[in-house]
Amino acid sequence: QVQLVESGGGLVQAGGSLRLSCAASGRTISTYPMGWFRQAPGKEREFVAGMSWSGGTTYYSESVKGRFTISRDNAKNTVYLQMNSLKPEDTAVYHCAMARSNFVGRTENSYSYWGQGTQVTVSS
Repeated sequence: QVQLVESGGGLVQAGGSLRLSCAASGRTISTYPMGWFRQAPGKEREFVAGMSWSGGTTYYSESVKGRFTISRDNAKNTVYLQMNSLKPEDTAVYHCAMARSNFVGRTENSYSYWGQGTQVTVSS
C-alpha cells in the first residue's frame, strides 16, 4: 500500500517562505516522477511542479516559476517543495503525487497516488 504524507504547511505572511515535505512509504520513489499540485477553495486542483525520477528534469507552472523549487531525496524517499516569496494567491491545500509511469505529467491523470494534503495560508 503506497502512502504519501505531506507536512510543513502553515500560516505565513506574504513574502515569507515555507518548505513542504512529502514522505512516501510502501514503494520507493526513486524510479517514479513526482509532482506537487494545489487546490484553492472553490477552484480546481492545479499543477504546481513536477520532477523526473532522476531529478534531472523539472517543470513548474508559470505562476510559481522562479519562486518554488521541487527537489527529492531518494535515499529518504521524500520529495520537497521549497516555496519562497509567497503571495496570498498561493493559499491552497498542497498535495504531492506519484506518477503512473516515467512521464512527468502536468495533469492529475498522470499520477496514481496522492497524499491527503497540507494547508498553506498566506496572509497579506
